[in-house]
Amino acid sequence: MKLVYTHENRLFVGNAHNLLTQAGIPAIWKNESTSSAIGEVAPISAWPELWVLEDADYDRASAIISNAFSASDSPAWVCSQCKEINEPAFEYCWNCQMEKPESAV
Repeated sequence: MKLVYTHENRLFVGNAHNLLTQAGIPAIWKNESTSSAIGEVAPISAWPELWVLEDADYDRASAIISNAFSASDSPAWVCSQCKEINEPAFEYCWNCQMEKPESAV
């Protein structure tokens, strides 16, 4: 078992967990409910953690999480159908549901 992701915001950890579940990679949370311990322990020690159960899944899981969260560093893309501007993390146009073009990935 290996730690694959941790963040102070449990929503990010939950999103990472959902991505791994969707990819068929078994993972578990640790420190899911330890935020109340902050003050008694160092804040970073209470951050939620996501652990892959099989060490062999670690590299693939890391790549999935890294790719998903690095999308926010990408520029917005323009839908070829309706010309709407979409956030980089959107795989489909929010307005017309046209798929994101390969050139914008």
